[in-house]
This record gives sequence, C-alpha cells and structure tokens, in this order.
Amino acid sequence: MKKASVIIIALLGGFLGKAQDIIPLDTINWNFEAESYILEEFKGKKAIYLQGGSITLKDGDFLNGTIEYDIYLKEVQAFPGVYFRMNGTNAEHFYIRPHQAGNPDANQAIPLTKGISPWQLYYGEKYAFPYEYKYDDWTHVKLVVHDDKAQVFLDYSEEPNLSWQLFHESVEGGISLNGGNAQGMHLANIKIDRAKHELKNFKPLNRKPIEGLVPKWQLSDKFEEQLLDDHSMISQLIGNRTWKESVVVEEGTAANISRKVERFDDVPGNTVFAKIELDATLDMTKLFEFGYSDRAVVILNGKPIYKGNNRYRSRDYRYLGTIGLFDAVYLPLRKGKNTLLLAVSEDFGGWLVTGRFVDTKGLKIQ
Repeated sequence: MKKASVIIIALLGGFLGKAQDIIPLDTINWNFEAESYILEEFKGKKAIYLQGGSITLKDGDFLNGTIEYDIYLKEVQAFPGVYFRMNGTNAEHFYIRPHQAGNPDANQAIPLTKGISPWQLYYGEKYAFPYEYKYDDWTHVKLVVHDDKAQVFLDYSEEPNLSWQLFHESVEGGISLNGGNAQGMHLANIKIDRAKHELKNFKPLNRKPIEGLVPKWQLSDKFEEQLLDDHSMISQLIGNRTWKESVVVEEGTAANISRKVERFDDVPGNTVFAKIELDATLDMTKLFEFGYSDRAVVILNGKPIYKGNNRYRSRDYRYLGTIGLFDAVYLPLRKGKNTLLLAVSEDFGGWLVTGRFVDTKGLKIQ
C-alpha cells in the first residue's frame, strides 16, 4: 500500500473515531455559562458539576446524529436537559423532571420558540412518558435525531422511550446542556456522533384534536399589558397596533403566538391582540369557548367584556396553566361585521390562544 493511502486511511479512521469519543470537559470544546461549576471526578467519572447555567459546544453545527451523556440526578425540582439545533432563540429541547419520577410528565420533548418554552401546549403522552429515575447512580440519556424526527432512549434501553416529530425546520444548529438550573447536577461522558442517526421503531403518538376550533388568528404587534387598565384608552390602543402576522392552530389545540412574535427582545411588551372578524346575519348572542396563556382580556367591538388569569399556579399551587377550552363568554353580536380581540399576555410556559363557537349558525368567521 502506498504511503499516501496509509495516511489518508489513518486520518479518516481518526476522524470517524473522534465522532464517538467522549468530548473533554474543557474550554477548548465548550463555552461555560453558569453561576458556578466544578470539574471533578465523581462516582467513577470525569464530570462537571453545573449549577445555574449551561455548557455549549463550540463545534455546534448539528443537524442529524446521536447525542449521549450521563447525568447524576437529585430528587429535587429541576429541569436538566439538552438543547439541539439551536439557532438564535429557537431550538429543539428534551429535558428531565426528576421530581416527577413515575408520573406521566416525568420529562418533556418541546421546542424553544423565540425564547419561550411552550410546555403548556405540548403536554401529554405525545411528548412525555413516565419513568422511575434513580438517585444513587448515573442515568444515561441518548437522543437520536434524523431530519424532522427524534427519539430518546434512557439507561441503554433497546427500544425508544419516546418518539416525536420535531417542531422547527431541519437546519443545523448548536448543542447546549444544562444541569438543572439552581439545583446543580453532575454531567459526564458527553458524546456526539453525527454519522449515527438511524431511528428505531419510530411510532409517535397522536393527539386527539379539539373539534371546531377557530383555525387562524391575526396578531398585532406587542405592547405592555398595563395599557389595558385604562378602558377609556382601549380604542386608541387598538388603533395604534400594526397587523403583520397571523398564526394557526397546532396540535389541534391552540395557536402558538411565539411562532411569530418575539417576547424577549429589546422592544418592551408582553401582550398582543389575537383577532378574528365575525359576520352575523342578524343580532344574536353566541357562546364562545376559549383558552389562553397566561392572561387575557376579551374585547368585542372595542368594548372589554371579560378578564381572566390562566397563569401557572394562578388557581392553586398544583395548577399548571395548560391550554384548553376552560373559559367561556356569551358574545352579544350585532348584525353585520363584528371584531373579536383577545389581548393575550405571557409570563412563561407558552404564549397561546384558542377558541371555538358552540353554534355557528348565521355566523361567518374570518
């Protein structure tokens, strides 16, 4: 064999091998952004104890492949996980809820959409699974990503614990891991293999859609929620808005406002108007069932008629604020054109709106 061929084979072999090697926990490979961290030997592994932050892979152009790591969980409220295909404030995300071991929401597959993690929309068995975690040994996490699909395998399971359709377009992006926010945890044995992305028995679960939902909402630009307090200024507040975006219902459940509006940027505001136009054949009263996250003011033809709070823990300490048709209002519609606005304000967990009319006889929705 010629010398040049030997060199090429050696280099190729080194490259392919490198993809499966443990990535050293150092500043050559990672950016460390945390309140505190310690690099140490822990329970037989070279680990990082990460608290109040994350580590981001410098060589982070990840599209397809396998992401693996070990985590030493604590039985505390925390949300350790991995972001992948990070692009600005968008990403795909899988995380663990160690304090919910054995429960249906022991973990979560979810998007990050313009800086918001909308778990109040993407909930249930389609995006989570019960799992009994251990707190006296390492937990192994493996994610397999291929185009618009992903699977997770915990503790070297032969079959996927969860399979799901990804939420964003399939584009390369960064990889970041966190150790549970304020509750520090140890991470070890992080591996990225871009050559290994074969899915196994990909069978995502379906979610039963809510019948009769308004399929599309027009969105205004955002504004400060407190501007709604002065009812005498409502007409001016509405008139000052621009209407450049619209958003459609996802999961047969609700529209994700953060698909189109950036909540956490340099422009102040946590509220938008979500609008539909109603054309009534005569004066009538219609029951409108709706949902929102986190707070809403319903405005019909420029007049506020309802105000509600669906925020996390707003109704009791266990209340999650997940989206559904949990509120309703009777709308006194006039013959001809009517404008229905929901001023929807967001804190965290999902910027969401949904609704339907129980009876649409004599009513055209635009």
